[in-house]
Amino acid sequence: MTLDLLSLYQDLHAHPELGFQEHRTAGVIADRLAELGGIEVTTGVGGTGVVGVLSNGDGPVVWLRADIDGLPVQERTGLPYASTHTGRDDEGAEVPTMHACGHDIHVTWLLGSLERLVATRDDWNGTVVAVFQPAEEVISGARAMIEDGLVERFPQPDVVLGQHSAPAPVGVVAVGSGPVMASSDRLTVTFNGRGAHGSAPQASLDPIVTAASAVVRLQTVVSREVSPSDAGVVTVGSFHAGTRPNIIPDQAVIEISTRARNEETRERIIASIERIVRAESDAGGLPAPTIERAPGAEVTVNDADAARRVLDALRGVVPDARDLEIGLAMASEDVGQLATAAGVPLVYWFTGITDPELFRRGEEIPSNHSPFYAPQAETAIPVGVEALTAAARAWLS
Repeated sequence: MTLDLLSLYQDLHAHPELGFQEHRTAGVIADRLAELGGIEVTTGVGGTGVVGVLSNGDGPVVWLRADIDGLPVQERTGLPYASTHTGRDDEGAEVPTMHACGHDIHVTWLLGSLERLVATRDDWNGTVVAVFQPAEEVISGARAMIEDGLVERFPQPDVVLGQHSAPAPVGVVAVGSGPVMASSDRLTVTFNGRGAHGSAPQASLDPIVTAASAVVRLQTVVSREVSPSDAGVVTVGSFHAGTRPNIIPDQAVIEISTRARNEETRERIIASIERIVRAESDAGGLPAPTIERAPGAEVTVNDADAARRVLDALRGVVPDARDLEIGLAMASEDVGQLATAAGVPLVYWFTGITDPELFRRGEEIPSNHSPFYAPQAETAIPVGVEALTAAARAWLS
């Protein structure tokens, strides 16, 4: 069975689903795995995850991972297969959805690589475990699959491999060694005030003023508490309070995203945030705020020896495979949790998906999570399939 990878990609792109809602996506993946033949398919791992096991005699076990969820973004690419799909956010509100981070092409790459490996069974030995992971965008899917017995239920890996789309030219593949992506944490802070009529502010304990002061003060965490030779990010991405201009509410809620390049800085940033929001509440005469910290992602670290092995393999099939030159990216991933849970090396690399002509013309390149993010699928799909297959074969051969 030959998969039409471009049509598959366009179908996935047109139907993005939010984390743990990827029921249609998981069904498409399971159907394509069944079409390839010889792959043992398990669905519902960690909720909506799919695992395919391709066994081919004695030899190493390689886990290949692709994330499958979309984002709550309104697509503005103008593509004929652009998403008009919607989903439900955590509050139950209907929101537009988009594959604005390339998870659709990640799935396509992995299915294409499996097709290649099925067709060349005579050339390699071992086992490939394809891990199609849900809910990467909310840093929950890897943990959910692990808690559902991913490591115990499936063949134990010798290495975990994966690749991520990047707004670099098609044909560029970059592999880093050591830390390659930052840690990530998400905090929800509720400022608990006392509501009143807008004409009688003296009767209130205004949580909006306190929350606003905290937002401003939080901007000093990185600029004044993290060394200039280090790196960190504190972003207040959500601020919710009130319903009417003449009502002072009794609560204000902010949501904070943090990034750090090492565990020491990560914990220092979290401690600073907690100190600031408590101090601002105290300064405003409010009770202590409620601080909720969601499970986050650790720094993504590539094993040095395994990364060199992957890079050597990629240079054999992708002319512009190179050492990662930009250093640690401040974006985050939970793929490392799979390798940590299994106790094996990880290699996670970046593959360009953008028309090189756009760079030559000096045009603005949409980044991941942009409503204009649009891989040049016709050329990017073959490169990604070649890269993922070559990396796997570096162990399987």
